[in-house]
Amino acid sequence: MRPFNVCMVGYGMMGAWHSAALQRPDVVLHTLVGRRADAAQEFAARYGYRRVVGDLAQALADPAVDIVVLGSPSELHEAQAIACLEAGKHTLIEIPIAMSLAGAERVVAAGERSGRVYGVCHPMRYRRERAALRERLAAGEENIRHIAGRFFIKRLVNVGATGYRRSWIDNILWHHFCHFVDLAAYLLAEDPIVRVQSQMGPCHPSTGIPMECVFLGETAGGASVVVHGSYHATFRLYDKLIVTNRETYLYDILGNTLRTEGGTAAIEDEQTNCARVIDDFLAAVQAGRAPVASGPSVLPTMRLLQQVQDAWDARHGATVIPGRPL
Repeated sequence: MRPFNVCMVGYGMMGAWHSAALQRPDVVLHTLVGRRADAAQEFAARYGYRRVVGDLAQALADPAVDIVVLGSPSELHEAQAIACLEAGKHTLIEIPIAMSLAGAERVVAAGERSGRVYGVCHPMRYRRERAALRERLAAGEENIRHIAGRFFIKRLVNVGATGYRRSWIDNILWHHFCHFVDLAAYLLAEDPIVRVQSQMGPCHPSTGIPMECVFLGETAGGASVVVHGSYHATFRLYDKLIVTNRETYLYDILGNTLRTEGGTAAIEDEQTNCARVIDDFLAAVQAGRAPVASGPSVLPTMRLLQQVQDAWDARHGATVIPGRPL
């Protein structure tokens, strides 16, 4: 079988991570879609893309392109994913699949119509150090009682993780909280979250977006989930805590460690773990199966996030804010 011709949309941190993971013999880095010509050309040369275009439609019109990876701003994911799927391309969408439940459902509908393989980059699902836990959960040998997640970062200036000044604004609920809430929904699939409470702050006068959020969920079986975070923090905090009836697991994502009752052990860094998303997606395309983070599988998460958004809209008004179109 010939190598897959891949088109990457975007050249930020996730574009770089995915491009590094795609350095493999069964892939040709075929096309890069980038808005700024100079930056896109430099990125393409660094990773070996054969051509650069400034418009997604140009890439989609090329029959040689097999797969599109969307590393573009969050608010563009819905429209771009639908365009890719309607053009007959296998499509990997960076988290989130969309900025609303209705948008996610539109992407899933387009994906199901297309007959192509499509999925979402939800790297927390792929952590190998949780594989044994997931097996015990499935077998009923261990039960989750509590999941907690913290994400704190300074985002008063619109600069991304690579130091590049962004043209788009991030969203604490639909982007960063999506990671944590999805992990909880994924691990608690047999005991789903049925009640949600939340608090999300008003729009900041400078950034124009809510800067803090708290998510609290309860399952039918009485397990609890809490995620809290802020874009005001003066230093980064990024960790996860899972308490079961057998063990306590503390994942320090910045320190790359897992602490349990037995001690602390090293775990893979984020970029290494994220490469598993690419591996799984390419294997899914090869086999004609759904990836681990398929479109339909993320809809429960999107329903939970929509409840938080609806509560905020009821209090502050359903208005367009930076990074969140209606």
